Amino acid sequence: MAEKNLNALGRDAAYQLANVTKTPPQYGALTPKWLARILEFKGLETGIYRVNKVVEGETPLDALCSQDPKKVEIPKGYIEYESKPREYRLSSISTIINIDTKVSDVYSVPYNQVNEQLALAIESLKERQESQIVNSDDYGLLKNAADSQRVQPRYGRPMPDDLDELLTKVWKEPSFFLAHPRAIAAFERECTRRGVPPVTVNAAGGTFIAWRGVPLIPTDKLFVDGLKNPKAKTGKTNILLIRSGEAKRGVIGLYQAGLPGEQSRGLSVRFRGIDDDGVASYLLSVYCSAAVLADDALAVLEDVEVGDYYDYD
Repeated sequence: MAEKNLNALGRDAAYQLANVTKTPPQYGALTPKWLARILEFKGLETGIYRVNKVVEGETPLDALCSQDPKKVEIPKGYIEYESKPREYRLSSISTIINIDTKVSDVYSVPYNQVNEQLALAIESLKERQESQIVNSDDYGLLKNAADSQRVQPRYGRPMPDDLDELLTKVWKEPSFFLAHPRAIAAFERECTRRGVPPVTVNAAGGTFIAWRGVPLIPTDKLFVDGLKNPKAKTGKTNILLIRSGEAKRGVIGLYQAGLPGEQSRGLSVRFRGIDDDGVASYLLSVYCSAAVLADDALAVLEDVEVGDYYDYD
């Protein structure tokens, strides 16, 4: 009889008695956010960034460069600026997180429930911020590329020749290409088909393939047929080429500096109090924008087809 009782501890019973190792919450929608790491950012004091540009036309420098070397006359004139320069205003992305204090008090071992909830909310806001930098109707890079900086692919799929065409548009120290992972894979297939596989480079703590020494940075914020994760094998997207940096008259991200409760660049977390039901409330806000300082700092390869595959027999 005793032997029978000893054998009664089976797998299910043992599982109930055992300690288990748990992980923090795993949020599959999070991405590395390479754009936010590589793009140069500038903190603002007032939330407004004005871009003063020189009026297109002949300046004393243009006259001097085009002057007959036999003439010694010094050109006269002054630099004229646009009378209504573009002003970029920071946009706000906010969310409120409510956490029952009974839950945070009782279930905060081994992971602090408040910290985990706030961390997930912060990462979600950062995802939204990166998406807005690319897609915003106001300051998004896709909408703010000049018409002269837009290129159509020769054969639909992204070819090395197409990326070379982008490089002719952003030839003053281009920083990086930005593309959906499926567009990068399509470009790699074309390079393989031509026998010119791209090399890899290291940047911002990651390893990326590069074309002409310029890294191709992956992001799912450049959608394929309007989707981050399209199910269809075919689809169209865009590829950006960016020169980043204020000193280079490139593209820069903008954020509000010195926020109360600042957790990271332009992002704040503020405790709103606890209501009568014991629910704690937190306000999370991020203030962001992006500015294109010169037209030739940004170019886009439009309507790139990502669904072409080849059979190698």
